[in-house]
Amino acid sequence: MADPLAAMAAALSIAGTGIATAWAQKVVGGATVGAMAEKPELFGRGLVLMALPETIVVFGLVLGLQLLSKVAGP
Repeated sequence: MADPLAAMAAALSIAGTGIATAWAQKVVGGATVGAMAEKPELFGRGLVLMALPETIVVFGLVLGLQLLSKVAGP
C-alpha cells in the first residue's frame, strides 16, 4: 500500500535541501569571490568551500529516494 505521507516527506526533503544549498552557496560564494579578489592564491580553498554545500543536497536526494521507495511499495 502506498504511503502518501512518505511522498510528501520526500518532496519536502528534496525541496528543503535544495533551498538550503542555494542559500549556503549564495553566502559562501559572495565571501569567496571577495576573498579571491584580495588574494588570488585563495582559489583552491574557495573552490572547496563552494563544493561543500553541495553535500547537503546529495543527502536530501538520498533521503528522498529512500522515502520514495516506500511510496511505490508492493
